[in-house]
Amino acid sequence: MKILIVEDSVRLRRALSEGFQRSGFVFDVAADGQQGSIYARTFEYDVIILDVMLPKLDGLSLLKRLRNQQNIAQILILSAKDGVSDRVRGLELGADDYMVKPFAFDELVARVKTLVRRRHQIKQSAIEVGQLTIDTAKRQAQKSGQVIPLTPAEYNLLENLVLRRGRVLSKSLLQSWLSDSSSEAVSNVIEVLVSNLRRKIRRVGAEQIIQTKRGFGYYVE
Repeated sequence: MKILIVEDSVRLRRALSEGFQRSGFVFDVAADGQQGSIYARTFEYDVIILDVMLPKLDGLSLLKRLRNQQNIAQILILSAKDGVSDRVRGLELGADDYMVKPFAFDELVARVKTLVRRRHQIKQSAIEVGQLTIDTAKRQAQKSGQVIPLTPAEYNLLENLVLRRGRVLSKSLLQSWLSDSSSEAVSNVIEVLVSNLRRKIRRVGAEQIIQTKRGFGYYVE
């Protein structure tokens, strides 16, 4: 999954960035509503974490703009405004969840994972694909209880393919989901990750689930 964090507090932006980085997530960070709008229009995100009281463009105005633009990202409002009317207003404008500051980071991560499953219409955190089980809550893959040792990038690639099962994904699209907007693109990074995944899946004796459509990209049946 790829996340956009729109938050004007330097301290909170740093804390969220450190937390999501430790958890192996890919994310971008915007410091105001205008910058958040540009990011959301330019890149595809699974979840947008949105503060309400933002400079240049407030969070609710940004939320309304995104929904008018048919942006399909799951949007979680993260705000100090804790009144019932505030929560109702955010949800009525199109937010998918509302969380009040201060908050527990583990709960935020759990809610983000739930929103990703909701976006892809998956009811349970464990997804069965061939002989493998992809656990989106634990962020791991296993065969018959044996955990496959994956790097965060390898897991993220596998999860993206599994969540979009049956859809052929180009290398450039996968690359955009696996790196933040400031990263330098490496031309063969997807091929390397796919090769590593296939080797590790083969090592545990499972059938291969990652297929190649030559000239187009990769997919999971």
